[in-house]
Amino acid sequence: MKKHYRHENDCLNCGTILEGHFCHNCGQPNLEIKESFGHMMNHAISDYFHFDEQFFHTLKPLLFKPGYLTNEYMAGRRAQYLHPVKMYIFISLVFFLLFFQQSNNVKVTQTEMTAGQLIGAVNVINQNAYMPPQVKKEAINDLYRDNGYLIIKNHLVKDTSKRERERIKEEATNPHFVNTTTHDTSYSQYLANQNKLPATNRDNWFIRYYNKKAFTINKQKINIKEVVEEGLKHNFPKMMFVLLPLFALILLITFYKNKKFYVEHMIYSFHLHCFIFLFLTMLMILKFLIPISSDSLIGWLTFAAEIAIALYIYKSLRAVYHRGRWRTIIKMIGMSLTYLLVFSVCMALLLVITAINAV
Repeated sequence: MKKHYRHENDCLNCGTILEGHFCHNCGQPNLEIKESFGHMMNHAISDYFHFDEQFFHTLKPLLFKPGYLTNEYMAGRRAQYLHPVKMYIFISLVFFLLFFQQSNNVKVTQTEMTAGQLIGAVNVINQNAYMPPQVKKEAINDLYRDNGYLIIKNHLVKDTSKRERERIKEEATNPHFVNTTTHDTSYSQYLANQNKLPATNRDNWFIRYYNKKAFTINKQKINIKEVVEEGLKHNFPKMMFVLLPLFALILLITFYKNKKFYVEHMIYSFHLHCFIFLFLTMLMILKFLIPISSDSLIGWLTFAAEIAIALYIYKSLRAVYHRGRWRTIIKMIGMSLTYLLVFSVCMALLLVITAINAV
């Protein structure tokens, strides 16, 4: 993009006499004050997203030269490339927007229940000898269709007491029903019964908290699945950002003999995650432009993407840490397993925290 520089050589910000297009004292570019609206917007977008020569200088080595950007950055050659943190924020933003949008567009195909399925369900009910005839009749009458799936309201349970049947009816009518650990019908009744028990026989704080949440969900008809999914959408990108320094710590331990500083591993962590997110973003765009209906073709495409990412990681590790082939492969396997373990633990914690904060 062409920039309109001033002919005067004084900095408008600090008054320093300039020797070029930028002030060596404050860093402000010596641009014209009066500019067109289009030029002003282009300049603003270019500065914010770095969609200028920096972006294209960074894009090519990021995709086709594994480890090159990390070595360039640590060698001090940084001016022509995007900063790793800014690049990660932008690429991850685009990736998660496309990823969650693609998840929302997944459609569930509804199928009709066939006569054979209905007859089979009735036979299952009739084969349960422990059920009284009246209960069998109610079970058969309670068969219905929901989105193409067979639902039996009373679930063929042995306990056919009035309270239990009311609970089963509530569970059947509310698809997001959450079971409590008590047969009480309200949380206040549950607390009253708990207070009557000796202190040693009362439920612990976790069960009490769980029952409180379960009663709240069932009372307000909260779609807990949708709430948790929405929470994951907001928190998963944050979790991935937290994983960056943890991944750098894994690299520090794995390649401790290289005597690199922690910040060097951190820069490599940013560049590697930028490539993975950018590569997956391009893959999602490709699937969007060329709709693929064959499951086998999707499987092969996914397999090829996994091989490409693994090969990129291997080459980038060799370029940055200068190890032999087999030592790099062994360390790569150990690093990947450790990262998978850390990712699983963080994901489990994320699910727990999201579920707790859901209501």
